Amino acid sequence: MKPMKLIAVFVHEMGHATACWLTCGSVKGIEVYGNEGGVTKYVGGWRWFIIPAGYVGGSFWGGFFTVMSGNRWASLASACLFCAGMAVSMFFSPNKTMVFLNLGFIILTVGFILIDQFLLDPFLQFLTLFYGVFIGSFSIFDIYDDLITRTVEGSDAHACHKLIPCCLPRCVGVQFMVVALAFQAGALYLALVWMGSV
Repeated sequence: MKPMKLIAVFVHEMGHATACWLTCGSVKGIEVYGNEGGVTKYVGGWRWFIIPAGYVGGSFWGGFFTVMSGNRWASLASACLFCAGMAVSMFFSPNKTMVFLNLGFIILTVGFILIDQFLLDPFLQFLTLFYGVFIGSFSIFDIYDDLITRTVEGSDAHACHKLIPCCLPRCVGVQFMVVALAFQAGALYLALVWMGSV
């Protein structure tokens, strides 16, 4: 399960990086550590959007993969997007853990794509669903563990608290949790509707 936890951390860090790019910032580095931590180094951008994008982005992407697992071609598109995201991140000063993690998951995902296209259908949909459920669940657990049950100096919740001093870090964690649960519930509903209509 360790590689899956690390890929969920990667998705969290890519959430920060994507928010930075969307707000015209510049990403200097993306790193994932073996202790299930990570950091995205950036300059510029809109901090109000970038800081929450880690936890909220993780739950969004978990939900996205869950929804996309409802259709063969949608799961193919999401798997290709996932591989592209991992490949692009390699250009932003990754550490050794992230390099091995991304290469391993690119190989695994491409293998599933090939098996799905040439041997066994549906196959990729199960991997996409697994990615979605695991990343979404890990994001919810991570929010609960890191932001609600305890407060960690230097966490995203503390960074939000510095931007909005009246909102305590645990309150930020609860807000992140509500959004994460909404993404997961909405994704599950949409995936079931999509699969039921096929």
